[in-house]
Amino acid sequence: MNQANKDELTQTDAVLKAIMDAAVDAVVVSDRVGKILSVNPAAIKMFQHTANEMQGHNVRILMPDALAHLHDGFMSDHMTTGEKRIIGLGREVEGKRKDGTVFPLHLSVGRTGHDCNEIFIGIMHDLTQRKSTEAALSRSQRLDAIGQMTGGIAHDFNNILTIVTGNLELLEMRNKDDRQTAMIRDALEAAELGADLTHRLLMFARRTTLHPVKSDLSEICLEALHLLERTLGATYRISTDFAADADPVMIDPTQLQSALMNLALNARDAMPNGGELIVSVANVTIDDDYIAQETDIKSGHYVRLSVIDNGIGMPPEAQSRAFEPFFTSKSDGNGTGLGLAMVYGFVRQSGGHVTLYSEPGHGTSFGLYFPSAHAAAAIETAPKPDTPIAPWHGNGERILVVEDNAVVRKISIERIRDLGFATEEASSGDEAYQMLKDGVAVDLVFSDLVMPGALNGYDLAARIRTEFPKLKVLLTSGYASDAVTGSMPGATPQEILHKPYRQADLIERLHALLGPSSGA
Repeated sequence: MNQANKDELTQTDAVLKAIMDAAVDAVVVSDRVGKILSVNPAAIKMFQHTANEMQGHNVRILMPDALAHLHDGFMSDHMTTGEKRIIGLGREVEGKRKDGTVFPLHLSVGRTGHDCNEIFIGIMHDLTQRKSTEAALSRSQRLDAIGQMTGGIAHDFNNILTIVTGNLELLEMRNKDDRQTAMIRDALEAAELGADLTHRLLMFARRTTLHPVKSDLSEICLEALHLLERTLGATYRISTDFAADADPVMIDPTQLQSALMNLALNARDAMPNGGELIVSVANVTIDDDYIAQETDIKSGHYVRLSVIDNGIGMPPEAQSRAFEPFFTSKSDGNGTGLGLAMVYGFVRQSGGHVTLYSEPGHGTSFGLYFPSAHAAAAIETAPKPDTPIAPWHGNGERILVVEDNAVVRKISIERIRDLGFATEEASSGDEAYQMLKDGVAVDLVFSDLVMPGALNGYDLAARIRTEFPKLKVLLTSGYASDAVTGSMPGATPQEILHKPYRQADLIERLHALLGPSSGA
């Protein structure tokens, strides 16, 4: 081979390496028996293995067990028959990370070479965020469809009730028999119950008449909480956290109080032996990172009303259907399944958004987002600032991000790296603690509150304070900040970051914890 050919091959190799390094999708090259020959940086990041942990091993280590057991059979059939069931054809499959997490991905496979020298190139795209967005959109569309159907039924049923009620009242006026009059009045009471039912259905369908006025959410909540204190009883404690600078909102005060009462009574049922109800009001700004997970809200400025309990929590199945009319997780006869549907319809008709976050055994948090009356124009356009959020950035300090939700963890890591920090990641408190014990050097641990395993965010922070006293901790949660600090004595506001947060909020907390010496 002459020098020109050698130079050409060298240049080709360099180009191929540059393509592999630049690819945002994972690329895995394997031989005909599935042994991994090379991987690109995106594959290392996606599957959380090092290059050495993948190269030389079978591609089965990147697959969940059910698919791994079938892989060799697929390859054997392809090599024997030449049938192209996957070659050149993309399909959705599941991958498995080093920590055992299974996630959806799109796989396309190419083949080159001949005889015993065939190699296979797999290109994989993580579908986790897309699936999450599709699920959120599906829930929203399902609720909208149910709302349209429910509204039509309620409208027709109201017409029927009008006829029934009118005739009963006429009979009552003309009847002189006391026994029959009592029966008519019982029927009228039943008709009134039917009318109340249709009113609730129309509330869910967003077809009721609201009377919004410019209001202070905190004042409205205080009025409702005075009634709730007597209703809930002595075994329940109500805590409040009302921001002094909360913006006013355009809201129907009566319907807002009704929604709060519904949520509070649901919380009481979730705390059969007593517990704590936390109600907070604060300004929040919804940005693109939040919208990536919750599709049915515009970016802009909102006032959030949070209602949180420390009860039994809700399983994922119940959470996915919580706002559907007539769905209830309570035992037969103990719930109509319309309370949360009414709350959902009212908030949506008010131009807002509802979120639900719950963990079985850890309680439930509802977030009611209402557009700020001070920032109505900003909600429509939500322009991004032309200048940087803040001049302060890190200087390569290392932050350990602990989050069991893969999508949230990915977003958090990207946001932190954009601020000039290096990152490590863990999917649970147990994994993070083991990494620290093994000597992984970090300057700060940024951890979610509720996670699977033996150590949640509280426990991890407590162990860090005892065993690694110089290491800073920043907790984040969908729960109100006082719910976090109440279980973490001594925690300062700088150690709590409430979801969803803006980049400026993250900068503020990191600056407060790591100090000016971290960078400028």
